[in-house]
Amino acid sequence: MEIVYKLLNRGVRIPKADGIEIGPEVDVDRISGEGVLIHSGCRISGKDTLIAAGANLGAEGPVTVENCLIGPGVELKGGFFKDSVFLAGVCCGSGSHVREGTILEEHSSIAHTVGLKQTILFPFVTLGSLINFCDCLMAGGTDRKNHSEVGSSYIHFNFTPNQDKATASLIGDVPRGVMLNQRPIFLGGQGGMVGPVRLNFGTTVAAGTILRKDELRPNRLIFGGAGKGGNIEYRPGTYSGASRIIRNNLFFIGNLLALRQWYRQLRSLFVGEEFPEALLEGLLRNIQSAIAERLRRLKELAEKMEAGGDSTLMKAWPTVEEKLIFQHENTGDQRLRDSFLQKTASAISRAGKDYVTVIQALTPEETSQGAAWLQGIVDDAAAEAFKAVGDV
Repeated sequence: MEIVYKLLNRGVRIPKADGIEIGPEVDVDRISGEGVLIHSGCRISGKDTLIAAGANLGAEGPVTVENCLIGPGVELKGGFFKDSVFLAGVCCGSGSHVREGTILEEHSSIAHTVGLKQTILFPFVTLGSLINFCDCLMAGGTDRKNHSEVGSSYIHFNFTPNQDKATASLIGDVPRGVMLNQRPIFLGGQGGMVGPVRLNFGTTVAAGTILRKDELRPNRLIFGGAGKGGNIEYRPGTYSGASRIIRNNLFFIGNLLALRQWYRQLRSLFVGEEFPEALLEGLLRNIQSAIAERLRRLKELAEKMEAGGDSTLMKAWPTVEEKLIFQHENTGDQRLRDSFLQKTASAISRAGKDYVTVIQALTPEETSQGAAWLQGIVDDAAAEAFKAVGDV
């Protein structure tokens, strides 16, 4: 109760002071007193927990927060939230189950009863209700009316019969997605995606469709039912389409490495009252966690493939891992990077530090330059890893 009273003295609104639990390790100075509302039934713990101005916790049901960084105006209406980052204006409905490695960027949202883990949603991306969407990165859209969306009762199938999770799906991409100028992607409800899948911007998938293949052409409509049935002999431990699985994993890791540089080089320009240093640190921590997770899952895939009789990836793994780790410090083409960062800094000096406003004010030429900078990072990482696998 001592911590609760300290929060009340800071200006935090707590309608029922004895109805919430605050862990003794929580740093009161990391919880804003400006417009923060914490309803009854909330439990907050973790020394790294940050709650910025205007946050609203528990409007629809109890909320449990463990080591989360909660940005300005975020609404966590009900559920469980752990080791995740929520940037300005994010909204999560009741029954949310959001776990480690998750990043929800500005004004993205999920409705009720959604499960996320190792998931990254770019600004404005919207998920409906009753969804399991772990191990995904989704981009696309330009604002709250024109955004990428996942319909209700959607599942990202991220666990295979061979008991691996080398299944992360890239829905859009980082180099173009961060520019907030791409056509949205729509995944119709009562459907699913068998990871790892890659989709281009402008893809529309009809309700009830199960996606099993990549679609890298833009502006496609995909439709169809569950497909024809079958009954064939199956031997656990075998992998069909292993090269595609490996390729998609490497591209996913390459995109995460590009996003890491975007956070380090570009997002750092926006640090200020609305985007404190602690939020940037949380983004970098979670993107590093995401990269480590994907490396771990890819190594597990190599081990399982070897046990099934295909040792190609396992033989190459030490080199693949070394090259991907080395790519952590690849900051991309210096000329493109410096020019793009300079133009972004100039835009900040004119328009202020609102991230979405500044990025959307960049010219097509400037966003193309920024995308080329980041794409170079993706290509370098993937090419080096492909070469190592191909040398076996």
